[in-house]
Amino acid sequence: MLFNSFAFLLVFLPVALLLHWLVERVRPQLRLPLLLALSVAFYGYWDWRFVPLLVLSVLLNWLLAQAFIRLRLGWLIALAIIVNLAVLGVFKYAGFFAGLLPGLDLTGIDVFGSGAALPLGISFFTFHHVMYLVDLKAGRAPDFGLVKYGLYIAFFPQVLAGPLVRWSEVMHQFDQRPYARADAAERFARGLLLLVVGLIKKVFIGDPLSAYVNPVYEAAAKGTAVSLAEAWQATLAFAFQIYFDFSGYTDMALGIALMFGIVLPQNFEVPYRALSLQDFWRRWHMTLSRFLRDYLYIPLGGNRHGLPRQVWALFATMALGGLWHGAGLTFVAWGAAHGLGLCAGLLWRRTGRTIPPLVGWALTFLFVLFTWVLFRAQTFEAALRIYEGMLGLTSIGHGFKWRTILLAALVALIGPTAWAAVQRAPPSRLLAVAAAVVFVLVLFKIGDDANYEFIYFQF
Repeated sequence: MLFNSFAFLLVFLPVALLLHWLVERVRPQLRLPLLLALSVAFYGYWDWRFVPLLVLSVLLNWLLAQAFIRLRLGWLIALAIIVNLAVLGVFKYAGFFAGLLPGLDLTGIDVFGSGAALPLGISFFTFHHVMYLVDLKAGRAPDFGLVKYGLYIAFFPQVLAGPLVRWSEVMHQFDQRPYARADAAERFARGLLLLVVGLIKKVFIGDPLSAYVNPVYEAAAKGTAVSLAEAWQATLAFAFQIYFDFSGYTDMALGIALMFGIVLPQNFEVPYRALSLQDFWRRWHMTLSRFLRDYLYIPLGGNRHGLPRQVWALFATMALGGLWHGAGLTFVAWGAAHGLGLCAGLLWRRTGRTIPPLVGWALTFLFVLFTWVLFRAQTFEAALRIYEGMLGLTSIGHGFKWRTILLAALVALIGPTAWAAVQRAPPSRLLAVAAAVVFVLVLFKIGDDANYEFIYFQF
């Protein structure tokens, strides 16, 4: 069920909010079971065949966690993590690794039959399991009941595409009564406003940009030469498309969660204003960056064992982060390129020299632009066609559609984030009326166009 669909906006969300409000007032002890049931229903709407996978994933991990709590056998946590990664590998990477191993054919695997697609959110809820299990073994995480743990994994605003939420950020909120707070109405209104802002970013900016991206990459995939104008149009448009698509989803997720009384962590902080690649990853998909740092980079050695080990840990972390984004060598190359870029930045900082802010911003933005080509292209051949066009090795072309791209660039660069803007906005009837009008316009736009899936749903 898409956030930008009539089924969600006009049916599921109003019904869920009404039920949540009634239960919170009459039977507050049933609030968490209700939220869990709503989350499972939301997840099953897309493909009911994957509901058993989500339920079994929650149940198995919780049981192994309970066994560890009682027996204190570290191998139980290791087993749980291995099982999680194995399930992720079967669904997401079987075909990929089969292509790398001659004579091994796993492309016919179809666990659920009828050409079942990748289970939505499997990468995200797998990482949620890993975060809790690692912290449990380290003595940082306490014991939680099955319902609360299940809600942590399956909470519907974030189960499909994040943000990646640590147990310490939300578990204590599950015990609260959000509508009994003095600021309950204001928090609900700010959540609704965040939802509207996210819809604007997705429906009015992100989705239209796809018209400047898809035809060019489809032509490149067929081996057609791409002109200078087409290549830069597609590259710039995709950079802003993926930003408004994913940050728009995050704004919606944060807004919806806030309407149910839960504050989720922010995921974006005006990333295209970054002055270095390190700064970019502190601003882009921030919850994933923190996960990779704390649960991969540091365990690989981090900066505690000398420069060579740090360089290796940095490169390996980003390469694996690229693979997490998609089962393809282009994603690995994208991650590896960012790993090399971060290593270069690390070595530069070791020299004690500095780069003027404007130069740092330009270099960072260009690097991110060029590497987005690897992220978007389905093959290296298609990426090469785009790069040839960007470098002027083909024709110059014409018809660069700069107005929409320029508008998107200005919005993305100027900021502030939707969360910051909504939190600073004073309560106002005029603002509420304006939000309502925009919401109606969004509904008309959704009715006029086909619903676009979110880019990060495929990861």
